[in-house]
Order: sequence, then structure tokens, then C-alpha cells
Amino acid sequence: MNAVLLSHHLKSLKLPTILREYTTIAAQCAQAKGDYATFLLQLCERELLERERKATERRVREAGFPVIKTIDLFDFKAIPSLNESLLRELLRGEYLQKSENILLIGNPGTGKTHLATSLGHTACTQGKRVRFTSVIALVTQLLEQRESKGLARFMKQLEKLDLLILDELGYVPFSKSGAELLFDVISRAYEKTSLIVTTNLPFEQWVEVLGSERLTGALLDRLTHRVHILEANGESYRLANAKARLKGKKN
Repeated sequence: MNAVLLSHHLKSLKLPTILREYTTIAAQCAQAKGDYATFLLQLCERELLERERKATERRVREAGFPVIKTIDLFDFKAIPSLNESLLRELLRGEYLQKSENILLIGNPGTGKTHLATSLGHTACTQGKRVRFTSVIALVTQLLEQRESKGLARFMKQLEKLDLLILDELGYVPFSKSGAELLFDVISRAYEKTSLIVTTNLPFEQWVEVLGSERLTGALLDRLTHRVHILEANGESYRLANAKARLKGKKN
């Protein structure tokens, strides 16, 4: 009867891990001659760890990463221009507490998206709210939300984030309206939300994408005020892999 009541109470209190684990932990404590406080502590630790794991999984899922890539999979030897020590320092997450930004600049195919995803995934494990999007997808969504009268609500959602990752700035130029909406997002994030931006363009060429020198200058002023810059220049991973496959076929 006690077991039935305990099961009912634990379900009502929404403590599924304790419900699942308490008999096992009770047996272990009995064998080790542990006291009641030790038994209760171990149960609470199991419950908290499981909740943290599920919360991290939820944050990663909501972030919208195209593919989960962690830093241990990155080949630093292939990109010698990359400041590995700075990157590993950034993975500690202090830039998020200071609302600082990160710019990943380099040739296409050099792992910028991989690095941005790794930083974002780590932020999720640190309890931060993250969203990953390509710049083009974000601008398209902003324009659609404006047409459907949902822009204000969408902007508020973005403002609740701890980290917004904007991937692939520079591949497609924006319309005047699109560039202005992107500027609005970056302006609202200024000193409140950290941004990670990946781009293949040096700063002097950003005007080609944004279409206005005035707007480009104002955007860069906000983005680079408190920024960490990582350069990833080298041969494209994809190109190098294609060459290796081609060489293998010839041999």
C-alpha cells in the first residue's frame, strides 16, 4: 500500500526520476549502511541531473541547428589562421554574460558554420537560450512577419534570446527593406543579446550586401563595439575532400 501511495505522490509532484530510481538507490544505501539524508540527497541529485539533461535537449532542439557539431570534431590543423586559444576561451561562455559578439570571417568551406554551431551548442549546455538561422532565412522571416502584422511579436521573441547566430552573411544582397529589418534586429540586440555572425566578406564589402553606406556603417558600429573576431582562412574542406576523392579514383 505504501508503495502505491508513494508512486501516486511522486507522479503528482512530477518527480519521475525519483519514482524510477528510489528502489535501486534504497538498496544501494542499505548495502552501504547509508543514512536517510544520504538516500534523499542521491535521489534529489538524480532528479536534478535528469531535469538538466532534458532542459539542455530542449534548448538544443529549439535553437534550430541544421546539424549538431561540437568542437572536438573540428580540425584545427586544417585552418592554421584560426586563433584556437581564443575560441576555447569563448567556449567558456563569459562573452554571453557581457553581451559581447563574435564575428567568424573567412573563405567559404573553412568551418565557420561548424564553429558557430559548436559555440551555440555549448551555450545551450550552459543554460542559455539560443537560435541559429541563416541571415537570408531571418530576413525572409522578418519580411513575412511584417506583412502578416506579426513583426512586433517576433522581435520580442528574438529579444528574449541570450545568443542569436546569423550564418552566411554575404552570399545574397538584401532589398532596402530587408537590410533595414536586419539592422533593427542587430540594433535591438546591442549590449543585450550576444550575436555570432559568420561571413565570407571583409568589412569594406558589406555595403555590397546591405546596399547603403550609412546603414552599413551604423550596423558595423553596433556589431563591432564589443566583439571577438575569429579568422578562418584556408582551403575549403569540401574542396579538399573532393580533390582527395578524385585523386583516389585516379589511383
